[in-house]
Amino acid sequence: SYFLRHARSRNYVSESEVCKLESVPLDFGDYHPLKPITVTESKTKKMNRKGSTSSTSSSSSSSVMDPLSSVLDGTDPLSLFAAAADPVTAAPPTDGARRKRDKDESSAVGSDFEPWSSKRGEILARYTTTEKLSINLYMGSEKGKATTTGSAVSEKVRTRLEELDDLEEGSQKELLNLTQQDYMNRIEELNQSLKDAWSSDQKVKALKIVIQCSKLLSDTTVIQFYPSKFVLITDILDTFGKLVYERILSMCMDNRVSLPDNFSPESVNDTAKETCLNWFFKIASIRELIPRFYVEAAILKCNKFLSKTGISECLPRLTAMIRGIGDPLVAVYARAYLCRVGMEVAPQLKESLNKNFFDFLLTFKQIHGDTVQNQLVVQCVEIPLYLTLYSPAIDWILQCIAYHAPDVLLTEMMERCKKLGNNALLLNSVMSAFRAEFIAARSMDFIGMIKECDESGFPKHLLFRSLGLNLALADPPENDRLQILNEAWKVITKLKNPQDYINCAEVWVEYTCRHFTKREVNTVLADVIKHMTPDRAFEDAYPQLQSIIQKVITYIYDFALLFSVEKFLPFLDMFQKESVRVEVCKCIMESFIKHQQESTKDPVILNALLHICKTMHDSVNALTLDDEKRMLAALINGFIKMVSFGRDFEQQLSFYVEARSMFCNLEPVLVQLIHSVNQLAMETRRVMKGNHSRKTAAFVRACVAFCFITIPSLSSIFTRLNLYLHSGQVALANQCLSQADAFFKAAVSLVPEVPKMISVDGKMRPSDAFLLEFLCNFFSTLLVVPDHPEQGVLFLVRGLLNVIQDYTWEDNSDDKVRIYTHVLHLLSAMTQEAFIYHVDKVDSNDTLYGGDSKFLAEINKLSETVVSQILDHLKTLGKEETLKRQSQLALYFFNTILAHGDLRNNRLNQLSVNLWNLAQKHGFADTKTMVKTLEYIKRRSKQPEMSHFTDLALRLPLQSRT
Repeated sequence: SYFLRHARSRNYVSESEVCKLESVPLDFGDYHPLKPITVTESKTKKMNRKGSTSSTSSSSSSSVMDPLSSVLDGTDPLSLFAAAADPVTAAPPTDGARRKRDKDESSAVGSDFEPWSSKRGEILARYTTTEKLSINLYMGSEKGKATTTGSAVSEKVRTRLEELDDLEEGSQKELLNLTQQDYMNRIEELNQSLKDAWSSDQKVKALKIVIQCSKLLSDTTVIQFYPSKFVLITDILDTFGKLVYERILSMCMDNRVSLPDNFSPESVNDTAKETCLNWFFKIASIRELIPRFYVEAAILKCNKFLSKTGISECLPRLTAMIRGIGDPLVAVYARAYLCRVGMEVAPQLKESLNKNFFDFLLTFKQIHGDTVQNQLVVQCVEIPLYLTLYSPAIDWILQCIAYHAPDVLLTEMMERCKKLGNNALLLNSVMSAFRAEFIAARSMDFIGMIKECDESGFPKHLLFRSLGLNLALADPPENDRLQILNEAWKVITKLKNPQDYINCAEVWVEYTCRHFTKREVNTVLADVIKHMTPDRAFEDAYPQLQSIIQKVITYIYDFALLFSVEKFLPFLDMFQKESVRVEVCKCIMESFIKHQQESTKDPVILNALLHICKTMHDSVNALTLDDEKRMLAALINGFIKMVSFGRDFEQQLSFYVEARSMFCNLEPVLVQLIHSVNQLAMETRRVMKGNHSRKTAAFVRACVAFCFITIPSLSSIFTRLNLYLHSGQVALANQCLSQADAFFKAAVSLVPEVPKMISVDGKMRPSDAFLLEFLCNFFSTLLVVPDHPEQGVLFLVRGLLNVIQDYTWEDNSDDKVRIYTHVLHLLSAMTQEAFIYHVDKVDSNDTLYGGDSKFLAEINKLSETVVSQILDHLKTLGKEETLKRQSQLALYFFNTILAHGDLRNNRLNQLSVNLWNLAQKHGFADTKTMVKTLEYIKRRSKQPEMSHFTDLALRLPLQSRT
């Protein structure tokens, strides 16, 4: 009892003044920690190639720099080395350098050019077949292997020519009845065989494989698979072209120095040139036109080694070669491949690409010739399907031509297309390939051309879809906008096939939302509902319907306006598959949270969003993942936070009560509702300035009751504990004393239920640290809670101490003693004449008891019990394995006495000296900590009324750790 009987009397105001940091006026001048940093950046420029010198130019950047760059003053040491190195003496190219060079060359067309690689996957996914396919595989022979070094050169040449003839004679095996997947696997095997043959120096075998693959492109027996076959085979051709180019490039290395990127043919040595010519001669000896064309096109880039004009001379010749291909589908894909290679190696030679396209226009009528028609009859393929096979090739050719092309050229090409009869296929490709701005500016011209097209060949709705895609990217002239929509929708609304209809409607909804009011949007949505409801057609169109919703909420994000669109909610009713419906609801809620700037009480918005949130909530079941629950709860909470009825607090509480009944399965939502209701009670207190009327007192009690009956439904024990404490504090602030007591009692009775381990972020963790933190907060609140007149002195503190005493603590844990030490802090604060803090308009025990001796005697009894528990625990730690813990706890208790005890009392003074010695007794005390503590005591001794600390300091020896 001597601890609290001799608790230090505190003057909190004067202590606060002493402990305040000294305030020093600061003149920042221009400096401010959040102001952007200005960094001088050094840039290194390469001058001329021979004897290059580097000059540095400094530029000032006002943007916030990367801290690592700023340390280097903007210079990257690796870049400096690279810049300083002479290209002539640079090291041979690594794979990384080679990849970089390839990338640089391919990017000569600029990042705004959509590469072939981005179209590849789409073509493979779109053009598939269930029919059986066949493939001719090259069967390797021993002759294909490298000859002995001793053989004469002429013998070697003759052998290789024989091998090529052997291929022509048919050393191959035909595989029949392959599925599409088997076929693709075989092609991949050929690609790997090509790489293996090349790496094992079997160059002729590699060429044979490429020739064999190229021949497959003349086969159109399964015509609907042809575009995918083209993609697979040209992958092999690209691999071959790269291998040949890199092989010749490696032969140009002189003293392990490679050629610069923009080398001239003069810098290529004779051996490399001869090898390059040899490859072209081998390819020229291929008898069949299609493999000869494709293999030469694949190594077109190698002309750079022979002459500056090699590529520009070859392109027209290869273009002319294509005229010899009879099948128009095979020919158009050959043209596409030539454009592809041409754009990679010589994007500046656009004239040849244009000639290529004009050649195609001249042969366009072949598509409707008897030969093609007969072939389609045999394969049972309809003309509209057949025409779609041309799209990837024509789209690519036109994309290459239209890239950075002047409007004059595009207009000329458009006029040429107009002159061709039945030109829907071309028109579609023009709209796919040309710049959206060019198409949008001439929208009415294109609509006129679409109207003139023959419906039988290429469906008009696909043309309107292509036009719509352009108008989503660029705006047409303002005066034409309504007429464009009317013309397009006239065609779209007449479509009988729901899938065709929805594919078009999806595109044009965006145009409608961009340029028109809610009336037009409502009309379009009504038309979609009308088309998609019969026979539940919407079940096959969920992706498109989702896309429509996404576009509508992208452009109409004023939710008062959105929900006034009459057909919006009926449109949502079409999403009857639960998973899709929930995804759509999530999109709407994300948009609301992102765009809603101010809180709302609009009944239309509230009813609609409550319905949407209820849909999301009801999708939760036992199999729902925790992440999904968290996401749904976050969206619903975002909505709840945005609802405000202003000063109508009763309406606000009614909304929270309704929300609680609707969202009872999502715990984070219930937690949010409890916090919101507590906030509402505090807002009421603020409005009434703490002086509640009878009406507002009843209202805050209703808020408190809401929280009290909601908290027990939560599963997380620490969430419940913290909410009981928080809600009790709110009740106390609103002078609801009996309700506050009820919350605190509930918290006390819940402590024994705290498990030893709890789940934190999916991992099991000991709960001791969380319990300790909660109890410290609880003690801080209990200081200001007045005693109940019928419950006795400090009944809540006693109840909590009993619970702590009975709680089963871990054997190796000292948390119980740490908690008891915090209890001593609380009891010490309770003995003061005036408490350190109060709750406004609530009388705490300092006012109720007024320092009454009986009250202080009760505190002393409690403190006796607590101190004896601490000392008993310290004794139990006397075993060798627990001496370190004993040392730490002894120092911890010493610091408590130092802060809260009156050390003028001899017994207390002696206890503190004993604890100090115990902390150091077995050499486990941290010397630095002990030294600092002693320095602190000496500093304190110089303060008024603290002279007794001087004597204490003399009685506290420092022991070395030996």
